[in-house]
Amino acid sequence: MASPTPVVVVTGANGLVGTAVCRALAERSAEVRAVVRRAGSAPALDGVTEHVGDFADDAFAREVTAGADAVVTTVHPMGSPREVQHRVGVEGTPVIAPAARDAGVARLVHVSTAGVYDRSAGVGDVAEDGALLPEGSGDYPDTKIATDAALAEVGGLTTVLVRPPAILGPGETSVWNTLRPQAVRDGENRANPSQTWAWVHVDDLAALIADVATGAIATAGDPEEGPVAGGTTPVVVAGEPATWRDYLGTVADALGVEPVWTDEPVWTGQLRADRARRWGWTPRVDLAQALDELRRGLTARS
Repeated sequence: MASPTPVVVVTGANGLVGTAVCRALAERSAEVRAVVRRAGSAPALDGVTEHVGDFADDAFAREVTAGADAVVTTVHPMGSPREVQHRVGVEGTPVIAPAARDAGVARLVHVSTAGVYDRSAGVGDVAEDGALLPEGSGDYPDTKIATDAALAEVGGLTTVLVRPPAILGPGETSVWNTLRPQAVRDGENRANPSQTWAWVHVDDLAALIADVATGAIATAGDPEEGPVAGGTTPVVVAGEPATWRDYLGTVADALGVEPVWTDEPVWTGQLRADRARRWGWTPRVDLAQALDELRRGLTARS
């Protein structure tokens, strides 16, 4: 059962996903400990208290997790040099996990990525049991896979690895609403229009994370019914089917540039979110709404 007022620690609380998670938790009347590195950067929301520090510091991790019911980890410096991704993800994130376990925290929810899965041309639909990419596939998937594995080795916790694909939602640090469109404007405008573009809106992603963290989604013996108590359970979270024609076409049109369509072999399967839906998750933002939000944001900034 979820506690009347669950206490949830959120790392990276000032990021795109972290902010949305804090907001979703506040809507669920949780007490949120928002962990940030810079004072004054946590979301200003009722029930959210800022905690400034480094979650990879054992003393701080133990201090901030004391008396908490759940921990949500959202930090991974995508696009940074490999050594930085390794230090923050593979070495840093697992520090807070044993601190949480020793504090009696019930659940650890880690924002992983669907980018750990092999989605090469010819691979069909992908779910939680899909093949992971081999070592050497890139700094980001390599370090995300290693982080997931390190967290799975921490016993005594119910750990959920949430695996989203492209995350849509407005924000200065948003890859798909801000950074990738900037790259398209700069000439990175090539794609096979038939390639699958798996996505989820940040608000829907945050809703699932908040429901897992607060215990609204109960544990179960079968991962298809809920997080496995005391184990590590991956869960894919994705919106309705879309292609690169949908995404790049929207961005290019909003920016007034011409996309360059290619015809190389690409992945055309689907990312299956059946497990999340069986847990009771239903996305509220459909593709048309998400692309309209994206288009309006790009037009306003042009």
